[in-house]
Amino acid sequence: MKLFYLAFAGVLYLASFAGDVFAQSADHYLTIQLKNGPVVIQLMPDVAPKHVAQIETLAKKGEYDNVAFHRVIDGFMAQTGDVKFGNMEKGFDASLAGTGSSDMPDIPAEFSKTPFVRGTVGMARSQDPNSANSQFFIMFAEGSFLNGQYTVVGKVVSGMENVDKIKKGEGQNGEVSNPDRMIKVTLGKK
Repeated sequence: MKLFYLAFAGVLYLASFAGDVFAQSADHYLTIQLKNGPVVIQLMPDVAPKHVAQIETLAKKGEYDNVAFHRVIDGFMAQTGDVKFGNMEKGFDASLAGTGSSDMPDIPAEFSKTPFVRGTVGMARSQDPNSANSQFFIMFAEGSFLNGQYTVVGKVVSGMENVDKIKKGEGQNGEVSNPDRMIKVTLGKK
């Protein structure tokens, strides 16, 4: 009987710990205002703390406002976040959009077992796994081939219908002419 109580106490402890981890994530929401309405992303600092901190810092500084969705592949994902070349009101350069980053340092990979499914938000990077900086993408559909290869930073919890309406690109690379943009990006509770 004593063993049962110890096991039960252990389960309660683990449940309270899991609740604390969820509570940490519950305070980290990113709202992206698109032309068709808002998209709310629950960030996951428990999965990718360094990446989430960088996104939150850039959002607080207003760096993501007016940044283009420069690469959008129908049935795959919509990529944005190039704060250097992607701001459609400050120095937008369609030929360079997607090649820039922020003034902050690149972040070491924080790969996890969190899968890439519809609504997952992941960090874009170059061939170097430790090169993520400011760019991220939102999945239109499942993409298990990305699992363990790219850092998951969050998931869309409302407004996925607005993500679906983002202007799609052309060709294999999904380059978008006259792209949609993140009008305003804010942090806060849902």
